[in-house]
Amino acid sequence: MSALMLKRCLIVCALFAVPLMPARAADSGAAFEADLARLSEILGALHHLRAVCGANEGQKWRDEMQALVDSEAQAPGRRVKLIASFNRGYRGFQQTYRSCTPAADVAIRRYLDEGARIAREITARYTN
Repeated sequence: MSALMLKRCLIVCALFAVPLMPARAADSGAAFEADLARLSEILGALHHLRAVCGANEGQKWRDEMQALVDSEAQAPGRRVKLIASFNRGYRGFQQTYRSCTPAADVAIRRYLDEGARIAREITARYTN
């Protein structure tokens, strides 16, 4: 793994570890839910893709998802939706990538970037 990729991974992990706060207004709630669902889906995709590409990270992305669920999914309905999004991201790439390819590497980079962006936006928008 290149130094740049490792740096991105560390940034993403730090951002995912930031506890999130509930949305402030009802109209922003839908955007917040969509962002959390997308972040969950990205974590699922990374869980599969990083393993296929030999990152040797073990359960890192699943653990990040668990931290997200623990901090943001107190309501059973939200928990189910977030877990379903994670599983959708995982299964979508599991069916497509059984080995690491250049396309898988591109997908990893894009998901790391998108996940970091979403985490920054959620943190900036919904925390004090």
